[in-house]
Amino acid sequence: MRDADLVVMGFVRGAFGVRGWVKIQADTEHADSLFDYPVWWLKQPSGEWKSFTFEDGAVQPKALVVKFEGVADRDVAEAMRGMQIGIPRADLPTPPDDEFYWVDLLGLEVVNRDNVVLGKVHNLLETGANDVLVVRGDAEERLIPFVSDYIVDVDLAAKRITVDWGLDY
Repeated sequence: MRDADLVVMGFVRGAFGVRGWVKIQADTEHADSLFDYPVWWLKQPSGEWKSFTFEDGAVQPKALVVKFEGVADRDVAEAMRGMQIGIPRADLPTPPDDEFYWVDLLGLEVVNRDNVVLGKVHNLLETGANDVLVVRGDAEERLIPFVSDYIVDVDLAAKRITVDWGLDY
């Protein structure tokens, strides 16, 4: 499996218990949605992706805990610490209209209505009220709320987001 075929959904925080369970930091809207995927891909220290079959899981207060088939002891589980978790993009549901996977927004060029380039999407923040684009330009960083009042158009094919945002905001 190649990096381009996978969407990173979190990482392994470390071992949980002595029977091969691992703690997972999920970078998803709903952490337990990872349980919907029977096969997870973990990025090995070599850079290769290796598949693991999901066996069981539970939601804990600060993390998910997961058991993979074939991982039966703490040493093997602890060796997974820090490994990224990927799910094949082809397995993800198509988002509804006007909704996007964050990973698809990263790196997009951001321009305002006057076609002035503000920068590229570096990150997104979840604030509770709404998501916020972190846009980095040559000289500065801008935080632009990802709401219809400011987002004019998202064109994934053109790799561009048009916003109603002035240079002096």
